Amino acid sequence: MKKLIIFSLSILAISCTGDFGDVVDFKEIENPNLSEASVVGQPNSASIWLSGLERQLALVFNETLVLSELGSDNYVNTQTFFNQFMDELEIQITDPDMRDTQRQIQRLRELAVFGLDKVGPGDPNYNAATEAEFNYFEALSYLFSAMYFSALPQEPQGPAISSNEHYLRAISILDAAIALNAKPEYHLAQARAHYYLGNKDEAVAAATNALALSANFDRFVLFDAANGPSNTFESALYQRATFDDLQPLPTLDFLDPKYSFLSTSQDAPVHYLKAEEAYLILAEAALADNNITAARTNLNNLLDLIDTREVRNIDDSIEQRTQVDPGSRPDSTIVVVNGREGLVLNRQSGPVDIPSVSGTSLTAEDIAAMQDDDAGLALLYRTRQEVFIAEGLRFVDMGVKLVIDENEILLNENINEGDAGTIAVIPPFIASITSDLDAIEYVSGSETATTVIDLNEILVANKSSNFVVPFE
Repeated sequence: MKKLIIFSLSILAISCTGDFGDVVDFKEIENPNLSEASVVGQPNSASIWLSGLERQLALVFNETLVLSELGSDNYVNTQTFFNQFMDELEIQITDPDMRDTQRQIQRLRELAVFGLDKVGPGDPNYNAATEAEFNYFEALSYLFSAMYFSALPQEPQGPAISSNEHYLRAISILDAAIALNAKPEYHLAQARAHYYLGNKDEAVAAATNALALSANFDRFVLFDAANGPSNTFESALYQRATFDDLQPLPTLDFLDPKYSFLSTSQDAPVHYLKAEEAYLILAEAALADNNITAARTNLNNLLDLIDTREVRNIDDSIEQRTQVDPGSRPDSTIVVVNGREGLVLNRQSGPVDIPSVSGTSLTAEDIAAMQDDDAGLALLYRTRQEVFIAEGLRFVDMGVKLVIDENEILLNENINEGDAGTIAVIPPFIASITSDLDAIEYVSGSETATTVIDLNEILVANKSSNFVVPFE
């Protein structure tokens, strides 16, 4: 295929008149309002560039959240304008969403590197805190590359680098950020990388360091409703019309919509590195060490923290759980789901309270009864699912990976179709149940509903695999 492209370019070159270099040398085109000199060497340019990185992070989340949440068991795509393939994990190199997700992550990396190499050193007001943030954003690009792809290049036209190597690169660069200006989210990002690598002791150390700096930190990405980028995922969770419908599992109904209307100028933020994750990492490590006392302590600390997080009282009467197929989904508080009460809200009877940062059905009684066995581990993974809903982590916990897009395969001489990263990674125990990930059993008007599968139990049953449950 690459040879055909090169041949086609050769024909084009022959058919052109004059100097073909004049046709393709786009570097000669300059925007007089936006040159490198207008940025590099200017006072306060580093802080302005940092604002641009924050904006780029919002664009990254607009791509990763849609694919990862649709690909998980959190939501079913009934009739949205979003990707039509991810619900059953049809992951293809020709899917433009693969291209866009990859490019936004790589653009984040290149913007951060340019800030470190050019913008920061040229700014007379450059400081250690801003340099640390540039390192942090570069590290995030590697962290997201590892979380969502089995392999991606780490430089333009470079070879595909494995997810494990991306995690290690993120850890190394976060070390530089921490040395300059330690923040709890820097340590937590390291803890997450170590967690997915299965480095239990290192993950515990990093999570502990994060909580030592702050027991309730929360790093979030902001969205600009007026000028963009707006929160794409919020559009389907809250500001949807009858043709634009994204529904959560009934077990997660009480947590939806995590993102709802704030103002005409600001969309709801995504909370992507928060103290809750540190407590969950510590609890899971304790379970792996058969230390049920420590696991319970960390989960009780988690509940205490969640009790302090914002809960928004919103009018969600437009929700109409049964827009597509009337009566097909539970929408009343009387409905018991998988034998559990209180998971489904009645949105037609008035405003409802929805956690905007973290929520869970976990109780102190659940924790007291918890044991360091498979049931206890499944309870922890159910809690992870609830706390991180609409944040993109459930997909990663499932062990699924996206693919390098077709354009990269065709244009990068270091990558060929069939190479690592060009084939979707779907654990066999997930691949066999893709049609049931979002499936429920419910009779219209009845008082009970069940999910066809319990994915948390399936994850724990396969804990010895290399795909999931990294501490086992």
